[in-house]
Amino acid sequence: MIHSTWGDWFVRDEVEEGVPDELSLWYLGCNGFVLRSPETTLYIDPYFADGDPPNLVRMIPVPLDPVDATECDAVLATHEHIDHMHPPSYDPLVNDLDADVYATAACYDAPDYEGAMRVPSGQKRVVEPGDTFEIGDLTVHAVEANDPDAIEEVAYVVEHASGTFFHGGDSRPAPDSFESVADSFDIDVGALALGSVGNVYDADVGGGERSRWYMDENEIIEAANQLELDRLLPTHYDMWRGLSADPDVLGHHATSFTYPRVIEHAVVGDRFSVAEPGCVRAESLRE
Repeated sequence: MIHSTWGDWFVRDEVEEGVPDELSLWYLGCNGFVLRSPETTLYIDPYFADGDPPNLVRMIPVPLDPVDATECDAVLATHEHIDHMHPPSYDPLVNDLDADVYATAACYDAPDYEGAMRVPSGQKRVVEPGDTFEIGDLTVHAVEANDPDAIEEVAYVVEHASGTFFHGGDSRPAPDSFESVADSFDIDVGALALGSVGNVYDADVGGGERSRWYMDENEIIEAANQLELDRLLPTHYDMWRGLSADPDVLGHHATSFTYPRVIEHAVVGDRFSVAEPGCVRAESLRE
């Protein structure tokens, strides 16, 4: 069961209030975003569950319950891990709002989830690198990524007349594929997963297991340069207890590199526009 710690005000009064003039994105925590343009609403990697305590302890709020959403044209998943392809988090978007689900074959065939996938056959879309599809006024490209912990993964480039957004899933640096993306697209904003080394509780061994998740500070700057990102949004860094990282240190790592030109600290509930730098805190959270 999903239970929003913020109630319904965020999705009702912030995300769905009015129609944006340009492609806008709201950070949902973990690696999730909701994107809205004048004609289209997309959810990418939505995850609104509690984790799996004590194995994985969620450290950030659940900003919305998808049953409260009234607009969604499609859900995009980057890979099969439960915090990216989570049926309870997208089920109301699919079955109540008729959204299609775009995901890799492994997301459907080998999910990190034991229950039903809850995607009707007519709304199930299987994607692989090289695919391009239109959703409303958005053009979405599935491109190669490099997630050694996933069975099958993609990243997404989302194009709109106002700008271009890149979502890297949990990818690590990928010289050939990311440099090819930079050659093909002028990316305004890119979301990349920042992590660390830490202990994850393993019930089978009755203690902590040393794990390394996502990119460290040097790798995320390396990936940003491969992609030639104008603006970098670090994600995932605050999600799990014991595996958190500090995006504030990235400026020191980026000083001698061309990219990213701007690093923006994404906090749950913040809104970003592809058209210009700067985040906008949710109105109800502003002082």
